[in-house]
Amino acid sequence: MEITKINLGELYRCYSTMAMELDGVLHFFYASEEKGYPCYAFPVNDLNSRKVVWEKGGGTMSMIPLPDRENEFLAIMDFYLKETPSVSKLVWFKYSDEDGFVQKDLFYLPYLHRFDLYQTNDALYLICATIAELKEHKEDWTYPGKIYVSELPNDLNQPFELKILKGGLFRNHGYCRSKTHVGGYFASDNGVYKVTAPINKSSDWNVEQIKEGQFSEVAFSDINHDGIQEMISIEPFHGNSIKIYQNKDNIFNEIYSYPYELDFAHTILGTTLFNKDCFIGGIRRVNPDLFMITQENNEFKTTIIDQGCGPANCNVYFDNNNIYIHSANHTQNHAALYVVKE
Repeated sequence: MEITKINLGELYRCYSTMAMELDGVLHFFYASEEKGYPCYAFPVNDLNSRKVVWEKGGGTMSMIPLPDRENEFLAIMDFYLKETPSVSKLVWFKYSDEDGFVQKDLFYLPYLHRFDLYQTNDALYLICATIAELKEHKEDWTYPGKIYVSELPNDLNQPFELKILKGGLFRNHGYCRSKTHVGGYFASDNGVYKVTAPINKSSDWNVEQIKEGQFSEVAFSDINHDGIQEMISIEPFHGNSIKIYQNKDNIFNEIYSYPYELDFAHTILGTTLFNKDCFIGGIRRVNPDLFMITQENNEFKTTIIDQGCGPANCNVYFDNNNIYIHSANHTQNHAALYVVKE
């Protein structure tokens, strides 16, 4: 496997990344954690001609394209752990050549940190997670976060009816979308919870705890190719441990621990590269590397993709015969793109 790194440019405290098409051309988006900093979009056919999504924003942990809506996406803005009261909000963006990126604030939700969109048989649902309900100061974790849901209206100018799906989640930080059911997984000091969206409007949401413990992030991939997905975790909050668990009869048993010293691990994802299931992750502080974990001949293999870069978030995008790892390299203050070839 050959991996080529492209440094797209400097972005202070680069925090979040997304890939989506604008007018039929794939773009890679990167946004900052810091207040007053920009978000950029880089077209894959001309990476030197970046678009400015916003000049002065920040606090963006999540950006997601709106399904079946050309040139539209949602993003979190103004999420700052160190600020109280919180002014975190969900924002709607529409792009056109004539007007550029037009922004509309949809709603404010204190300490909104993660969100996703689930398409079911007869509805598109929004799910939101707050890392805390309120904070007296940055290190105050006495008020747990919650998971909220709402049907997404066809006209986003209409009001949202957010309902609490699950509360009492301290340091409600982690999230990954499921590849096997319509829903996802949330990770906090209260464990890992599997959330399943209703099949139709007459059905109910389902929330099930699948693992106890303190977790910062989780992801899933069938890394040992036994037909059942393994779970990888960062533990505890912004933790110093990365583990892989095997699911046997719905009980998750540890089978791997990341072998290098680390601190402030922040991102992890499960994916498939050239028909091989694997995990990709990033660490922000001690040994701040971007790495990949595979299992070959019953042995785990850790491959360091890039050293010292300190990813806050990364994703994988498959475009025809090309594979891209787009990474928000927080420690280096870089928007980075890795082109993967077999």
